Amino acid sequence: MDWLLALLALFGVISMYCVFRPRSARVRSAPWASFAIAVHTTELPWMRLALQVPLTLLLVLCGALGSMLGVIALLLLMASWLGVLWCLRCSLDSGGTVEDALQAGLGADYRQAIAPRLAAGLRAAPVFADWRHPFAMKRPGVEVIRGISYAPGGVRQTLDIYRPAVIPPQGCPVLLQIHGGAWVIGHKAQQALPLMWLLASKGWICVSVNYRLSPSVGFPTHLEDCKRALAWVRRHGAGYGMDTGFVAVTGGSAGGHLAALMGLTANRPELQRDDPGVDTSVQACVPFYGVYDFLTRYDQHPNGAVIRGFLEDRVMHATPEQDPALWDLASPVAQIHEDAPPFMLLHGELDSLAPIADARTFVQRLRRTSRNPVVFVELPGAEHGFDFMHTPRTENAIDAVHRFLEWVRSRHEDALASSAGAPRVQDAAAVSGNSAQGVTVWARS
Repeated sequence: MDWLLALLALFGVISMYCVFRPRSARVRSAPWASFAIAVHTTELPWMRLALQVPLTLLLVLCGALGSMLGVIALLLLMASWLGVLWCLRCSLDSGGTVEDALQAGLGADYRQAIAPRLAAGLRAAPVFADWRHPFAMKRPGVEVIRGISYAPGGVRQTLDIYRPAVIPPQGCPVLLQIHGGAWVIGHKAQQALPLMWLLASKGWICVSVNYRLSPSVGFPTHLEDCKRALAWVRRHGAGYGMDTGFVAVTGGSAGGHLAALMGLTANRPELQRDDPGVDTSVQACVPFYGVYDFLTRYDQHPNGAVIRGFLEDRVMHATPEQDPALWDLASPVAQIHEDAPPFMLLHGELDSLAPIADARTFVQRLRRTSRNPVVFVELPGAEHGFDFMHTPRTENAIDAVHRFLEWVRSRHEDALASSAGAPRVQDAAAVSGNSAQGVTVWARS
């Protein structure tokens, strides 16, 4: 029994090392292994305690403390639980973190700017019932339509629709979700499920898209497919209950990278040759733990040379020297302009795969140039992919995204009403309908 306790303690020590090791080491040596070991501790600490504490008690009762090995193992295991408790506290305290970020980016009184009918749909603070079943995603009143083709390219050019079972006459605002997976793996049915199910239950329609993957294709095919999906929404979304005049885009990891590019490369003819004239602007952009500079030109990534080698061989199909313009196009930090839509970026402070320094650099430069608000949420204790499951942190994060989107939507309606010479109306259809023309820009509060 002492050896079983020692193995449990060894696992605890290794996982704590992966959580707390220096940031430079986190992304330089075996980042995928570090992520795989750390993520269950940073994102599900309460479940780890719920499993390990009874198991440890059982081993102690069965005589695991009968040797010095067992005693040392118990002390190490209990020390590791202090780190687990820290992770739990970070997760529980994340509500204040996201609210502070929203107030810093939108103004301390941003909630007052949300239209009353939209504010009424915002969820109050999460409770234990919201996250006690981490992988139970379905919500009542939501239906899913799967496998719709947006281009004639097989299953990799299809989308799923998450929508309210009852669609209001004016239609629902749209969130386009782009999955991650290092541009080489991933599927539309696997990611951002807590966010999509929540928003669909609150009157939004979420469209989750597949896109063709590397190494079979090279960039910018991934981005072009995402634009094809958006063009499909603009052309056909009204038939599914969408208000195509308000489309936001989100995604995580590689999907966060593509979401940022969707926000920054609207209506470029060379990226939408199949859909000339279709509006590919978005009204808001919400990347999660994305990659924002393929060239790591500001030394944001300690392992930049390895990352660049992976991108050259599998994603870009060219070196920066062979095609510098392509590498710039693939880097959101090089595509920033003053008419960028409102951005809300979320990133874990302990991210092993996409270093937070990259997000900080992107945010700094975006705020310097964009005329629209930029909200940046740095989540203490969070790893990469923190929103794959229900946790206190995930629930606080998706609630914050909901508040941000309703704030942007309210400002969008105000701008449309102002341009029409009419006050804000209570029915979004009366001001936005299904128009997809133009981009509304307002000054940062």
